[in-house]
Amino acid sequence: MNPMLGIFFHALGGFAAGSFYIPYNKVKNWAWEVYWLVGGFFAWILAPWLVSLIAVPDLFALFKSVPLNNLVWPYIFGVLWGIGGLTFGLTMRYLGLSLGMALALGMTATFGTLVPPVYFGQFGMLISHLSGWVTLAGVVVALIGIAITGKAGIDKDKELSEEQKREHIKEFDLKKGVWVALFAGVMSACFAFGIAAGKPLAELAVEAGTPRLFSNSPVFIVILAGGFTTNFIWCIALSMKNKTLNDYLKLENTPRLANYFWSALAGVTWYLQFMFYGMGTTQMGKYDFASWSIHMSFIIVFSNMWGLILKEWKGSSGRTIRIIVFGLIVLVLSTFVIGAGNYIQRFE
Repeated sequence: MNPMLGIFFHALGGFAAGSFYIPYNKVKNWAWEVYWLVGGFFAWILAPWLVSLIAVPDLFALFKSVPLNNLVWPYIFGVLWGIGGLTFGLTMRYLGLSLGMALALGMTATFGTLVPPVYFGQFGMLISHLSGWVTLAGVVVALIGIAITGKAGIDKDKELSEEQKREHIKEFDLKKGVWVALFAGVMSACFAFGIAAGKPLAELAVEAGTPRLFSNSPVFIVILAGGFTTNFIWCIALSMKNKTLNDYLKLENTPRLANYFWSALAGVTWYLQFMFYGMGTTQMGKYDFASWSIHMSFIIVFSNMWGLILKEWKGSSGRTIRIIVFGLIVLVLSTFVIGAGNYIQRFE
């Protein structure tokens, strides 16, 4: 166990998650459902299988030895998470990186962090140890930071004209975006539930010779297969409805190879968030559930940094900018509080 190393891995994962949508902005003349599915194939199928084939000594033998129940539940949670992930993309589409990430991830952080320890009966252990209280305090600080960044996003919305909002977010729609963000946040928390349900598979992977840092890799294969199922059905149905199936092959006024490249880059970058997240959880000890808050915090930090760099906050008042910066500082602070809680448990 090394909480500081765990936080470092979570920071790398947060950077990947906060950055993955940027390559999609380079895609030209493809419908959203087309580039989302292409990127998803690399994120949810190709990348997890490739990493696991490298990290796990005999991946296929491992899956054969696992009880079916340890595969079914991670897959089901993956399907539910896929619904959240699907609408998560729509959140970015309607609200942009800054406000979209803050609202959706606030709900995800709350449910994804607190439900697993309650379900697995760990909550009593938390409140009976100093380390548990410090860890919970860090989670609370993270939620406060998320609320602050969310307020900054709402203030920005009030200050900018419709023309200014659409200058950087072409399909800006606050009402639709907020509802999508709330739904996406709750459903996206199912990824954390899938990881918890897949712990027996991760332990079997370690027993089979897999480095503990990559013990979650085969679990991701199952969860992400569920997510791909949901997204594949929806995107193909949407393509049929919008008559965009020919986007995958069309050449007229379309940089097809470039579109595939940027979509693949977005997908691989997206997967890296959970590769590093899985590595980080292995370093957080018995309070590894708190990894979810750390992960969400870093995603919001880096997505808002990109939002500032890409001038999504252009036209906002100095007060609003100060609020978002303060919120980011609080989020970074929360990761160290959680890390301190995990560090203290070593001496209890």
